[in-house]
Amino acid sequence: MTTASAVNTARFFQALSDPTRVHIVELLRHGERCVCDLTDALDASQPRLSFHLKVLKEAGLVADRREGRWVYYELRQEALEDMRQVLGTFEPHSVRRGCCS
Repeated sequence: MTTASAVNTARFFQALSDPTRVHIVELLRHGERCVCDLTDALDASQPRLSFHLKVLKEAGLVADRREGRWVYYELRQEALEDMRQVLGTFEPHSVRRGCCS
């Protein structure tokens, strides 16, 4: 793993280290959602939700688009694929032991 990919991996895990952000990702896995829908679904204040969405966006996990005065969020499929690949690197491999095996 390169230093850059280690930094990205840490960013993903850090972004998902909060239960509210995990819940946001769960809601977004069903498709794009308006920030007002997320506020209602999470029973969260708009400033609190904006903070969590900013963390997820900075980690590259979500993307947003503005339509009029509303902002819509969706999961970035590329980021999910990157996470799958990263998690695959943590799979144990058979290691041949040296003289102390």
